[in-house]
Amino acid sequence: MRQLVRNVKIIGTGSYTPSQILTNRELEKMIDTSDEWIYKTLGIKERRIAAPDECTSDLASSAGIKAIEDAGLKAEDIDLIIVATATPDRLAPSTACIVQDKIKAYNSVAFDLSAVCSGFLYGMSVAAQFIASGVYDHVLVIGADTFSRITDWKRRDAVFFGDGAGAAVLSNGSALEGFLAFRLYSDGRGKWNFTVPAGGSELPATNETVEKGLHYFQMNGRAVYETGTTVLPKAINQVLSDTNISIDQVDFLVPHQPSKLLLEKTAEIIGLPKEKLMTNMDKYANTSGGTIPILLDELKHSGKLKAGDIILFAAVGSGWTYGASLLKWSY
Repeated sequence: MRQLVRNVKIIGTGSYTPSQILTNRELEKMIDTSDEWIYKTLGIKERRIAAPDECTSDLASSAGIKAIEDAGLKAEDIDLIIVATATPDRLAPSTACIVQDKIKAYNSVAFDLSAVCSGFLYGMSVAAQFIASGVYDHVLVIGADTFSRITDWKRRDAVFFGDGAGAAVLSNGSALEGFLAFRLYSDGRGKWNFTVPAGGSELPATNETVEKGLHYFQMNGRAVYETGTTVLPKAINQVLSDTNISIDQVDFLVPHQPSKLLLEKTAEIIGLPKEKLMTNMDKYANTSGGTIPILLDELKHSGKLKAGDIILFAAVGSGWTYGASLLKWSY
């Protein structure tokens, strides 16, 4: 195949969140917590919860359809679908294949990507390489999670997550627009700090695993904070160095939404003014793979983004997985 190197840009965005809202005040009646503590520490006021008949592919499909429409394309124009999720509909087939069928994008290749909260960032990197090399022209990247399905609503850590999905269509662009750099990292030594112990080949589902609640996520919140405030500045400073762009030239930081304190500390370390730090966790909590694309879609449709703006993406997730990217906005 002829070797090509093309710039890659985002040409459409979309998002979807369920209609059911669960507030901190309601959680106060379920577990030992308080609205004041949750908002002060995490920045969360409420989160969305998928309906009983909604699964991850439903959220992902709704966001994906909106992104395709926003890009001015049709489902048959999509060459590849990547779904970044930690809460797939089933172990098999991939949620991406289920999404492909639901949106009728039958000309596309489809696969899932697992990097938990860093999933969408990883997905954009993979998509960018397929487009830059000339293999595909239009790639739909979706970040979608229904963490309510793996949350123990009797534990205090039930406050962290919500359900939602966001999507972006990536395509080739000119030399003056699009992605400027990616830096991705992994560190498997952190694998136990955020995990879902049962349901895989290590601990298949049994009556015992269900009774012990091993199909719910388990998180070391302190380790997440300490790791995030260490590795996010590292990844961010590296992409800035790669592109010779200063932090002062960044117009928006569009990060994963782990907690208010973690993000504010990261902004302080890298020297980014708080007004450039974008968040929406007050409305949605942490939607894992959905955080970055939902926030990007909101910014795009609010009219805040202008052509030429420099957007910095950053995320840290289970694994550990983490990374950063820079994008020159162009539409």
